[in-house]
This record gives sequence, C-alpha cells and structure tokens, in this order.
Amino acid sequence: MQTVEPIRNKRDIEEIKIFLGKKRRKRDYLLFVMGINCGLRISDLLKLRVCDVKNKEFLSITEQKTGKTRRLPIRSMLKGILERYISDKNDDQWLFQSQKGNKPISRIQAYRIVRKACTKAGLSDNFGTHTLRKTFGYHFYQMTKDVALLQNVFNHSSPNITLRYIGINQDIIESQLERFIL
Repeated sequence: MQTVEPIRNKRDIEEIKIFLGKKRRKRDYLLFVMGINCGLRISDLLKLRVCDVKNKEFLSITEQKTGKTRRLPIRSMLKGILERYISDKNDDQWLFQSQKGNKPISRIQAYRIVRKACTKAGLSDNFGTHTLRKTFGYHFYQMTKDVALLQNVFNHSSPNITLRYIGINQDIIESQLERFIL
C-alpha cells in the first residue's frame, strides 16, 4: 500500500473546494470539507447520519478503528455548510448517501471523489481518502506547532509517529538536504 500525502498548499485546497462546489454534488463538497476540518478517518465520516450533526454543537462518534469515543466541536463555518446540506433530508438518512439505495457511499467511491478533485486541481502526488485526515493534521500542526495536542487528537503513541504521519519529517528532511552543501 502506498502512503498518501496531505495537501500542503492552501491554494490547492481552495481549488478543490471550487471544483467540488461548482462541478460536483453538494455531498462531495461536504465530504471534502468535513474531512479536512474534522480529521476523522473516512470510515468514521461515512457512517454519519443526518441526526448525528443536525442541531448539534459537537460531533460525538465512536471511532471504528480504536473503539474510542471522540467529541469534536462543529465550528460555525462547517455548521453553516451542514445546515444548508441537510435542510431537506430526514434525520435517519446517511450524511453521504449513495445513489444506489439506502446506504452511505463506499470507501471506493469516496476515494474516486478525492482523487478526481485532486487531479482537477493539478495535484499529481499520492492522494486518497486518508489525504483528508492528513491535510487536517498538517495544517493543524502548522497553525499550532503543538505536536503533543495533535498526537492526542490522532491517538498516536508518539510525537515522531504524528510528525511522520502528516509529512512534517519529510518536509524537514527535504529542506535541510536542500541547504546542505559540502
């Protein structure tokens, strides 16, 4: 399995938002925006129902991978997008409803959405559904420089794992090697 990368450039993130907002379904836009703003794994995003976010201040989930409960604030920017998206939906509907019956979209379909959006934005590196979580982590770390907090958010066992996971170690290696001259 190949490692996916975070989207490091905020302009690329905006390009993807524009593409998904204009060219695609609202569902796909919401998937991307929630993914990069919550830091949840795709398996946890896809199992959300409308009732999990409707009129809520916090998103409470039990992580599929770890079995641990996470509580995340639903920030006002995301709340507005969610309210518009779910306004005509029933509480028991999947947030990321498939067109093929009463079920959420598959991980494969989510992957296709993310890959196509990244390609349209001109990104050619390794991107997939895990890119959303890594993008959240990368920009959270860039904003806070608090690896311990991010380690806690991601439930990683060490700061080094977290830095490697979000691609910071690779960035540091590349920048230092670029400056290294004998």
